[in-house]
Amino acid sequence: MRGKKRILVEKALEGGNGILNLKPAWVARDFLPPGRRLGLKEEEYDAGERGWISERWLASTTKADNAVGPEDEGLSYLALEGNEKITLKEAIEVAGDLLMGREYAKTHKGLGRLAKIYDYDARIPYHIHQMEKDAALVGRNSKDEAYYFPENVNTGPHPETFFGVHPYIADQKKYEILLPYLEDWDSDLILKHSRAYLNVRGEGFFLPSGVLHGPGTALTIELQENSDVFAMLQALNAGKIISKELLFKDVRREDREKYGEKVILNQIDWKANGDPYFYENYHLEPKLIKETKQEGGKEYWIYYNTRKFSGKKLVVKPKCTFTSVDNGVYNILVWSGKGRYDGYEIEAGNFECDELLISYEKATKPLIVENTGKDDLLIIKFFGPDININIPIIKQYKG
Repeated sequence: MRGKKRILVEKALEGGNGILNLKPAWVARDFLPPGRRLGLKEEEYDAGERGWISERWLASTTKADNAVGPEDEGLSYLALEGNEKITLKEAIEVAGDLLMGREYAKTHKGLGRLAKIYDYDARIPYHIHQMEKDAALVGRNSKDEAYYFPENVNTGPHPETFFGVHPYIADQKKYEILLPYLEDWDSDLILKHSRAYLNVRGEGFFLPSGVLHGPGTALTIELQENSDVFAMLQALNAGKIISKELLFKDVRREDREKYGEKVILNQIDWKANGDPYFYENYHLEPKLIKETKQEGGKEYWIYYNTRKFSGKKLVVKPKCTFTSVDNGVYNILVWSGKGRYDGYEIEAGNFECDELLISYEKATKPLIVENTGKDDLLIIKFFGPDININIPIIKQYKG
C-alpha cells in the first residue's frame, strides 16, 4: 500500500510539474456561529450536530480535534483524477523526500505548520494554547500562531482581540484573580482583566503559546504550529454557556483531579501575558522584501518573528509577471485575482484551483507567476519551520 501511494504522489508531481493541486478541507465548530465569509453556499455552512463550517484548513496534515466529526476532518486531500484518494499527510509520509526535499525530510518529520482561514460571527472565547511542556503531557505539540487580517473583507461585529492580562496581575503574581471565573463557569467577566486591540485589515499579530487571547470577528488567515490544543477560560460566549470540558480538553485526568481549575493557571505564561508593551512586541505589519521587488510585483513578510513558521504576501500587478524563487516547500492560497502559477491556472474563490502545494524542487528554482486579470493578483505563501532563516524578528520593547 505504501508503494502504491508513493506512485500516486510521483504521478501527481509529474503531471503538475512539481506542483500539487489540493482540495479544500472544511472544519466545523459547535461553540460559535459562522461568519459566512468562506465562499460557501448558505446551506453548506450547516454541519448538523457538528455545528457550522467555520474554518478552512490549508495544505493541512493535522486532524481537527473535534468531539464529533469524520476521522479525516481537517486533513487536506490531493486533487487527483478518477477515484484515487490520498491525503497530504499520507503523501508526506510516503514521499516526504519528493515534496520537502531530501535533506529537509531527514530532519523534519512533516510540514510542521498549519495554515487556516477562520470565520466567526462572534468573538472566540478567551483561551490559551498550551506551551510545549504542557502539550507534551498529553502527546501533543505546542501552538504558537500568527494572524493576518485580509483587506477588503467585512470585519464583523466585534473586530477587536483580547490579549493577555493587565500587567499588575503578572507583576504582583495575583494569578488566582482568574480562578473564580473558572470555578463558577457562568459568565464572560473574566475579560475585564484583559486588554483589547483592534483588528486592522492588512495587519496582524504573532502569539506565543501560553498567552491568553479572545480573537475578534475579523476574518483571519492564520499560520501556526501543527496542533489543535487549547483550554477555553471564558464560560459565556455568543449568548450561551459553552461546555466546561473545553477548559480541560488537553489536561491529563490525574492533573485535573489533583489540581482542579488551578491546573490551567499553571499552564499560562504569565510574563508574556503581563507584558505592558504587548502591542509593540507582538504586532505584525507587512514588511516589504526588497530583495525580491520587481517591476511586475512585490512580496511582503506577513508572518514572522519566529523560525517555527513564516509567510509572505505576493502582489502581482494586472497583466504583469513575477519571478518567484524560495528556500523550500510551501503552499499557497490565492486570495484575490486570477492568473497562472508556473502555467497552472489559479483563481481566487474557485475551490478547484485556489490552493496549491509547491514542492521543494519547484519552489527553489525560478517560476513565473502571471496575472491574467484586471485587478491585483494577491497570493499568500505559507512556509514551515526552518525554511526561511533570515526573517524579521521584532526587537523587544521594554520602555
